[in-house]
Amino acid sequence: MPVSVQIRDYVEQGHSLYIQLKVVDAEAGTTVEGEVRFLGELLYGELIHENKSPLTNQARIEAIAYLKTHFGR
Repeated sequence: MPVSVQIRDYVEQGHSLYIQLKVVDAEAGTTVEGEVRFLGELLYGELIHENKSPLTNQARIEAIAYLKTHFGR
């Protein structure tokens, strides 16, 4: 498994859910910390953005899947 996601903290405000997390990308050999946000069912943030993410594509996809499953969105 090339990715490990650790949720540091999260807060829900109305329809928004702000999540602070740490992602270990084994494929790239890096650890990245950042914040993402669910607005309803949509997930936003540079950490998971297709063109801006510092994660490898596989780690980014796995992190997104993990967050969606974990928070049921």
